[in-house]
Amino acid sequence: MKIAIASDHAGYVLKEQIKNYLDSRLIEYEDFGTHNEESTDYPRYAELVAKAIQSHGFDLGILICGTGVGMSIAANKFHGIRAVVCSEPFSAILSRRHNNSNVLCMGARVVGSGLAMLITEGWLNAVYEGGRHERRVGMITRMEQRNATSYLQMSSPDDTQELTKSQ
Repeated sequence: MKIAIASDHAGYVLKEQIKNYLDSRLIEYEDFGTHNEESTDYPRYAELVAKAIQSHGFDLGILICGTGVGMSIAANKFHGIRAVVCSEPFSAILSRRHNNSNVLCMGARVVGSGLAMLITEGWLNAVYEGGRHERRVGMITRMEQRNATSYLQMSSPDDTQELTKSQ
């Protein structure tokens, strides 16, 4: 298992703590930034992690910002990314078992470090069950594909240029 991890300035300290946890478990990861607490924009880091997973170089991603919500919204803009924001282990575990989530988002202003480790551990240890859940995950994937196609057909040339610049 190889993890892509990143945060904005608000999540930097918690990200460093999660990296220590991953080190203790001998889980391979790459830190995509930020590397300090200087103010920065979370969408940039969500994009880096999402693209790392899309390239098949990484199995999973972990993103941390103030609430986890912004990272989740931004990461979910990328095809094949199923990012979830979790503030407790139960939802994190079920997001992997039932929804095959591949990016865990957390809020450093919402969860303390001890709880964040429990959330991370539960999420990493959970395994996608497939079966009855496969149909629903497949529906989500097909919706994503249809909407990406219709968005490109309906967008203005300026929107398309911005989209392709960021990819």
